[in-house]
Amino acid sequence: MAAELGHVTVIFAGQSESWAKWIDHQIRAAGRATTLVRWNPLRRPATVEALDDLLSAPGRILLVIDDWHEQLDRDRFDAWAGVLRQLLTEHGDRVAAVSVTAQPMPSAVIALAPVELRGLTPEAARDRVLDLAGIAGPLTPDLSRGPRFPDDPPAVWGGVPRRNHRFVGRSELLEQVYGAFSATGRDGAAVALRGPSGNGKTQLAMEYVHRFAGEYDIVWWISAAQRVTARQQFAELAPAMGVPGTGDLSATIKAVQRELDRTARPWLLVLDGAEEPERLSGLVPDGRGHVLVTTHRGEWSAHAEVIDVPAFARRESVAFARRRAARLTDHEAERLAQAVEDMPLLLDQTAAWLQLNPGVPVNDYIRDIRDGKPDRFGVMASGHHPKYEIAWSKLINTLRESHEPAWQLLNLLVCFAHDVVPVRLLQTARLADLPPELAELIAEPSSWNTALRRLSEVTSMRIEYEQGPRMDAQTVGTVRMHRLFHRFVRSVQSPLDAARYSAAARRVLVSADPRDSASAGNWARYSVIIPHLEPSGALEASSQDVRDLVLNCIEYLRMRGEYQDGWALSRLAVDNWRPRFGDTDRSVLVAVHQLGNMLRRLGRYTEAEQVGQENLRRLRDAGGVRPIEVIRAKDGLGGTLMALGRYAEARTLFEEAAESAARELGGENVPRTLSIRSNLAVAIGLQGHYTEALTLHRSVFEARVQLLGGKDVATLNSALRSAWMLRLLGRYREAMTIQGHNSRVHSQVLDRHHSQTLQAEHNLALCARRDGDLQFAYAMMRGVREKLLRRRGASHPETLMVSCDYAMLLRHMERAAEARELAELTAERYADLLGEQHPYCVGARDNVATVLRDMGDRRAALELSLTTVREMEQAVGRDHPWAIGCAKNGVAALAATGETDAAAALGRDAAERSARALGDDHILTISLRAGLALDLAELGHRAEAEKLHHDVAARLTVLLGPDHPHTQYILERHRPYWDFEPQPI
Repeated sequence: MAAELGHVTVIFAGQSESWAKWIDHQIRAAGRATTLVRWNPLRRPATVEALDDLLSAPGRILLVIDDWHEQLDRDRFDAWAGVLRQLLTEHGDRVAAVSVTAQPMPSAVIALAPVELRGLTPEAARDRVLDLAGIAGPLTPDLSRGPRFPDDPPAVWGGVPRRNHRFVGRSELLEQVYGAFSATGRDGAAVALRGPSGNGKTQLAMEYVHRFAGEYDIVWWISAAQRVTARQQFAELAPAMGVPGTGDLSATIKAVQRELDRTARPWLLVLDGAEEPERLSGLVPDGRGHVLVTTHRGEWSAHAEVIDVPAFARRESVAFARRRAARLTDHEAERLAQAVEDMPLLLDQTAAWLQLNPGVPVNDYIRDIRDGKPDRFGVMASGHHPKYEIAWSKLINTLRESHEPAWQLLNLLVCFAHDVVPVRLLQTARLADLPPELAELIAEPSSWNTALRRLSEVTSMRIEYEQGPRMDAQTVGTVRMHRLFHRFVRSVQSPLDAARYSAAARRVLVSADPRDSASAGNWARYSVIIPHLEPSGALEASSQDVRDLVLNCIEYLRMRGEYQDGWALSRLAVDNWRPRFGDTDRSVLVAVHQLGNMLRRLGRYTEAEQVGQENLRRLRDAGGVRPIEVIRAKDGLGGTLMALGRYAEARTLFEEAAESAARELGGENVPRTLSIRSNLAVAIGLQGHYTEALTLHRSVFEARVQLLGGKDVATLNSALRSAWMLRLLGRYREAMTIQGHNSRVHSQVLDRHHSQTLQAEHNLALCARRDGDLQFAYAMMRGVREKLLRRRGASHPETLMVSCDYAMLLRHMERAAEARELAELTAERYADLLGEQHPYCVGARDNVATVLRDMGDRRAALELSLTTVREMEQAVGRDHPWAIGCAKNGVAALAATGETDAAAALGRDAAERSARALGDDHILTISLRAGLALDLAELGHRAEAEKLHHDVAARLTVLLGPDHPHTQYILERHRPYWDFEPQPI
């Protein structure tokens, strides 16, 4: 029967879906109707009748040929070959085929005369498809529309391992993954491939990525076993997507997440080898893309749809074993699969060994695997994976006896982390740092590649090639080792070999240390080094060079804002070093200092204080300690005590440290002493001594300008602190002028997302608010808060500080409901972070009372306000500006409930305290007297009230000018109020 040309049925076997969709689109674009059919020969009887449904469709049938036939056992393959021959005999005029596989095709498939599509341009491939579909040219459909040509890689493609051409089977699992993603439509989805180690989760994920790459514009693979590596690799997606990078790793990660959340481009993110979900928090975007996780952890069920990955089905085992070892018959492959219980990793290992040892009888080898014991092959049985141990024991014995260079190299490689071995570091290492027997091998590219290729053939390691440094040859660029195999080789190393090769690994890492963790150009190198510190034994090493490497890595983590990982690494360093080298060892002291610093940055202030107090006690008890170590310890502990609200203790420590630094380090104006004096000024400001703090900040600023220049980060910080104090003194215009310039220079010198830049913009917003420009203040502060929410999270101290001020700005703009919600939430989070009685928590609750009063809940406002008055006095003392400010709001709350006598009494007392602490001309003193005038007038003391009002008017006019909004507000006899503003520490 002549074929009807109006319709085309495109049939594919599942793994060629991207090709099938592209072919289908091209035919439809040319004006023909199509039907796209997924058809799996594994699920159908090998008879002509199984094709009846397909043959009943009108028109042509176009078969998409891939390597599905390799999944069939011999009998089933022969049966389908007969079906194909009969199909060609009876329906040859209707059937055509295209090939999308690079694998050799059997004769039964060749008889279909499939037309090759791989390796062609999209235009040439389209022409061939249309010709087979019986569509005459010329046609020029727009290839930019519709699915991407499957041979064209996605626009963004990174980290994806090379496709495993030995992969077979797993069709049902791949369809499950595809179906789980497809079921969500345009919404995002996460799928976790879960199963024991060695069941092929990574290989399954790799096959999914390569098979369905045509579905995505962005594909990014992350090695997720190490948190540091995972976060760095996620951040490397930023330049690939055109997202501006930042110095702070967390900020870059947040920026990438935002881009993934809002982009319309389909994307796939793979997290391979993930441990607990909490370790990868922040790396699973919420956008419309797909996240594929491989893991052995059950906790991922709360974050993704879990698909369990079992061992191979027996038919898959047989197909895989025969592909891995051509010498095996179907029967032998089945017996081997039975012996290893269809475990993919073990099947790969045993089949490879049989292929490389053709003289060994297959039956003898299978018997050893099935019935043998590890100790027969020189290995102490662990009881965990006896079949693995037997197979790997035989493998290692083979390497030792027949491929000694490869065995020696393996001994070195297992002294690094398993997931991605740092081959580039080895290739660039100094020969003197390598074991003598490997120096020449690693230095010579051909020997190096040969040894690695041999390891790849014999073991479960995978290698990938890249362009060599001379651009004239390919060299191995990536080596991936399964963690079970890594663990096994480490367990069978002799103590002498383990010590010798670990020492060499540490020397390689030390040589790779750029020794400058402050430079952004070195950050990628440190992210490569860090995962190998523990496997190489760097944390247990006594070498000063190795310990300096660890400290440089810790500093890198601090510089990148990776405080959680920095805390973990510094804690390991302290725990390992202190018992061996003592309390006063330089490296121990630096590690302890960093440990306290990381805890403080994480908001774990109580723990940070314990670390700092214990360290200072140990130093004082030791005697003979270098003065700089005590100075550093006091400075660090002082910062922690400031965060805890213990400002007097912090000031004492800073004063002692500054005095010692000036004496020991060469005067007051050397960088280290200036840093301590700056901290002292902050503590003085936190005590409420604003004029004294301003004087010291300006002194430090002038010295830094002379020493470091006007655009140095430390100099900019001093200018920022000076402007902050000016604003707290009520000198708003002066503060605004300085802060406006300071904020602009911050944006030029530092990244726009840097903590200090955001702090400068925060203060600029506060200055603008006090100067009366509410819209500018609102736009600026909202932007700063949004950046901090994305970068730090809602409960970080920096975010809470801005949220506290933003809530009161919303109140000022008469958005009371929003203000109340945010003020209450901020107070709760401060309580969780710092405790109920911390001055920041008390002040935040006082802000809530102010908003409640505005909203008419006067009785609740009064109760809360009087409570905060008492609590703030207990926290910082009665004469602190914060205690006086709380009293000012207490006056307003009393007046609002008609308790005018009590309001006047509290107002008079607070005004007198403010005059003593801050002076008659401070804005807090003036506004307290303005409130007192209102209460005196209400009580009938007209003369005193008017005298006070005139004095207030005169002082405000001098301080702010007659046209300033605050001057007008007070002169119109409105009730003054006070906002609690946390100060940066």
